[in-house]
Amino acid sequence: MEHLHHEHHHHDGCECGHHHHCDDEQDLTKYEQIFALYPCDIDDEKVARQVKILLDEHLEENNTAEVKKFLLNSVELTTLKTTDSEDSVLRFVEKVNEFDDKYPELGHVATVCVYPNFAKICHDNLENEDVEIACVSACFPSSQSFLEVKIAETALALQDGATEIDIVMPVGKFLAGDYEGVCDEISELKAVCGTRKLKVILETGCLQTASNIKKASLLAMYAGADYIKTSTGKLEPAATPEAAFVMCQAIKEYYEKTGIQIGFKPAGGMKTVADALAYYTIVKEVLGERWLTNQWLRLGTSSLANKLLSDITGEEVKFF
Repeated sequence: MEHLHHEHHHHDGCECGHHHHCDDEQDLTKYEQIFALYPCDIDDEKVARQVKILLDEHLEENNTAEVKKFLLNSVELTTLKTTDSEDSVLRFVEKVNEFDDKYPELGHVATVCVYPNFAKICHDNLENEDVEIACVSACFPSSQSFLEVKIAETALALQDGATEIDIVMPVGKFLAGDYEGVCDEISELKAVCGTRKLKVILETGCLQTASNIKKASLLAMYAGADYIKTSTGKLEPAATPEAAFVMCQAIKEYYEKTGIQIGFKPAGGMKTVADALAYYTIVKEVLGERWLTNQWLRLGTSSLANKLLSDITGEEVKFF
């Protein structure tokens, strides 16, 4: 798989350890061969039922102060507005700095997430070195531009201090069946990131079916994603529990086949504490304890941090 060259992804055909004697294998593209290794023929209604049962049975047990604190520490605190300015982003970063003084017992958010032109402000002013600086890049949120522009934007963000990069998978190419184009672009951008984390946004609301979400997850992971992320938050529908369930299943199966752990980031449309608890519950039940750290689970949101904080402290707080 010459194009899929993640430094720790060694993909020379199938890695499941079995020898496949299949006359048709020569006729399948390498992308179809990947899909053939995983259950991709998924029934959307069945997914909806599975998610409903899972949440009915397990959500309430996770409704604890401890889980809410963990979720607060997994937040990627996001500002992605047309009206963002150096001043507004500086105030945003100063809030994150103040949080350490005001709530020392509550840890900190995982990440601040900004446009690439604000990486430097974050890098120069963020006091807590444990808070990552994520930049949305590569012509977010449409991903419609020249690859050269996407590469330049990503390189500039990293040069200015971004420690993580969030890109949107070229959704139009995916829907047109140009899987090679999708994978080449992701792997090129991963090469720019080097050891820094690349999150690939699938924009699940545009993918229409659970089967497409599964296939897009697999392509992103094989092409070098360190995290897969549901949505940009700029289109409706954004994240849904059903999309999260399918993506987490893909992450689990990929881990079982390759030994490579990929992170998960639901984003967009997470408005309430109950929404966050639903995603936590899905990750816990599908992926298990190994993913329940803010290294492997992130929540992309602009509004949720205050609600989690209010819930934890027992009073309405508008801190961020």
